[in-house]
Amino acid sequence: MASSQSYPLIPGFYVPTVAFFTPEDTVDEKTTSEHALRLAKAGVTGIVTHGSNGEAVHLDHEERSLITRLTRAALDGAGYTDMPVIVGCGAQSTRETIQLAKEAAEAGGSHILVLPPAYYGGLLTTDLIKAHFRDVADASPIPVLIYNFPAACSGLDLSSDVILDLAQHPNIQGVKLTCGNTGKLARVVAGTEGTSFRTFGGSADFTVQTLAVGGHGIIGGLGNVAPVACLEVFKLWEAGKQEEARQLQRVVARGDWTAIQGGFVSVKVALQKYFGYGGAPRKPCAVPQGAKLAEQEQGFAELIEAERGLAR
Repeated sequence: MASSQSYPLIPGFYVPTVAFFTPEDTVDEKTTSEHALRLAKAGVTGIVTHGSNGEAVHLDHEERSLITRLTRAALDGAGYTDMPVIVGCGAQSTRETIQLAKEAAEAGGSHILVLPPAYYGGLLTTDLIKAHFRDVADASPIPVLIYNFPAACSGLDLSSDVILDLAQHPNIQGVKLTCGNTGKLARVVAGTEGTSFRTFGGSADFTVQTLAVGGHGIIGGLGNVAPVACLEVFKLWEAGKQEEARQLQRVVARGDWTAIQGGFVSVKVALQKYFGYGGAPRKPCAVPQGAKLAEQEQGFAELIEAERGLAR
């Protein structure tokens, strides 16, 4: 079983991977493993399975465990034995979230990433949501990261006060803020200073903004497409090369806008166009056709050029 000591969450760029399927609509095991290795060789800090890019809502429990096992095995087999594999485990009931957490640990996950339940949002007080996270953290065999993503949770947006309260739990060790609220991010960083709690931005388009207030990096889906460029923004800023970081951040932000508008499907579009793999999402989602497809492909062109230049 994984432990947080074995896989420390060091600052950097973590990539929530997309899910890959065969033409028969089963998990594409070969591509899953190969993609994880491509990211590791590019230098990313860690990998997330079943994040918003990973079609978790399209997967059953066995498929979730399979993808995490394949990812962990591919990394270990290539010598990346200390790379964290964070596993998305959000569910609408506390019971199922705990079940997913235990399955994630058994499959080789090092940490779990948990969205707040929101389907019955009108019935859930702030205290009930905090109790959910604490119950999950009490029962989870591996550490918990809070995932704040209002767009995926019917608008539910955890405040900095809630996050800081939850951060006092010894098994809640970080947060991913996809809300894009850098003021909130700054407050969480300040409120957890001197602890091991990690505060990550949730999108590559505000890497510099995250680092400028002391955040620990990014968990961002654009890294599937351009891991070297996404990580380079982090490296430049940490090296004190702020103007270079800002210039590359602009390129990354423009590419990320295409990914944000098209969601995980556009990430698959980019992988297929520029790297020869990616495939289709599960139904009812679908790859766009015609002019819309061409527009998405072109939206990544500048970023891909930068990626290839940096990878030489």
